Amino acid sequence: MYEICCGCCERVVINVSGLKFETQLKTLTQFPDTLLGDPDKRIRYFDPLRNEYFFDRNRPSFDAILYYYQSGGRLKRPANVPFDIFSEEVKFYELGEEAIVKFREDEGFVKEEEKPLPEDEFKRQIWLLFEYPESSSPARGIAVVSVLVIVISIVIFCLETLPEFRDEKEYLQPRRNSSQPEHGFTPFNDPFFIVETVCIIWFSFEIIVRFFASPSKAAFFKNIMNSIDIVSILPYFITLGTDLAQHQGNGQQAMSFAILRIIRLVRVFRIFKLSRHSKGLQILGHTLRASMRELALLIFFLVIGVILFSSAVYFAEADEPTSQFTSIPDAFWWAVVTMTTVGYGDMKPITVGGKIVGSLCAIAGVLTIALPVPVIVSNFNYFYHRETDNDDQPPAAESLPPGCPYFPDFLRKFRGSPSGFVRTGSGPRRQLFPQFHLHHLKRTTSLYADTDGKL
Repeated sequence: MYEICCGCCERVVINVSGLKFETQLKTLTQFPDTLLGDPDKRIRYFDPLRNEYFFDRNRPSFDAILYYYQSGGRLKRPANVPFDIFSEEVKFYELGEEAIVKFREDEGFVKEEEKPLPEDEFKRQIWLLFEYPESSSPARGIAVVSVLVIVISIVIFCLETLPEFRDEKEYLQPRRNSSQPEHGFTPFNDPFFIVETVCIIWFSFEIIVRFFASPSKAAFFKNIMNSIDIVSILPYFITLGTDLAQHQGNGQQAMSFAILRIIRLVRVFRIFKLSRHSKGLQILGHTLRASMRELALLIFFLVIGVILFSSAVYFAEADEPTSQFTSIPDAFWWAVVTMTTVGYGDMKPITVGGKIVGSLCAIAGVLTIALPVPVIVSNFNYFYHRETDNDDQPPAAESLPPGCPYFPDFLRKFRGSPSGFVRTGSGPRRQLFPQFHLHHLKRTTSLYADTDGKL
């Protein structure tokens, strides 16, 4: 019992790239699963010639690593060490997953929620195929097909608005009093409609399969991405219903053109379906969501500036007969365009007072927009590093890292005490020697005895 207590109070020398640290052995043994706390792991880095452990690692980081042992588990990154470098040092010294998670939380990283999986094996495989493209090669193939279909749908949505295609449709459109369509044209044999139908079939199949395999039906509808998927296909079925009603009603319009235009405009929301497969769009969405307070503050400042400078430019131009600012509401457009530094030029002040107001409006707009930008950029950087942190980390090595070159492999069999040390001498002044260091000392003693004939 006395030997164990004496051994724990012994000091250990740790050399980190030339910077030496000393601590007690009992300090390291508080965490026996770490690199420094496990004698079988740290013995690989022992230098028997200097009687110290040598690590060719980052020196400023080791202050915090050693304080982790001294404080009983408190890990704090030094201010002069970047986050990624300190993370690598924490993983190298094997401080454990719990320490890493707590360190990331202290740094501001939000702990990722565990995403549930279906309990049924068949549903789990289907869910992984359609929800997690990185899970397997077939899942990546499905993701590629989904992205291609989304791109084709968006391209068709844009192409069908070209004048030549609109003129052709109007020419082939049946007359209002005719019961039979001319030239055999119907909305159902339109090439754009056929391509759109194929895309909708894929979208509907994808939604139905994902809903069938989802672990929680309620959480499925609460997901904003699933809501976008459903809203993006609704215009097709509404338009299909109106076309069928018009076809059966002998050409009578079943719904006003204004409502149809609004419904068809909703199809553009399909571009947000790409965010399911694009990490960049996901980062942008998280940034905007986290910056809602700053965006609201920006809008509030703009509203104040618009009202202030619209009123000022109206009264500055009130005596000018050719002034374009006939009222304060009419000047709102000019104030918004000027404060955002767009400057269309459709409205402009003429008098000297109006030009001064315009100059102040432009300067105030630049300052107003620049105020919340740093916060938004900071949020973007945070989410960018959080999303790409796991991708940038190299895969963990299967084998142990290379140890100290002074430590031959055959000497690993010399392991007596749990700390990797043996005791020599007797009494209170006994010292600790690593067993391989003692073996080296014996060989040196024998060499001197053979050479000089005495010790």
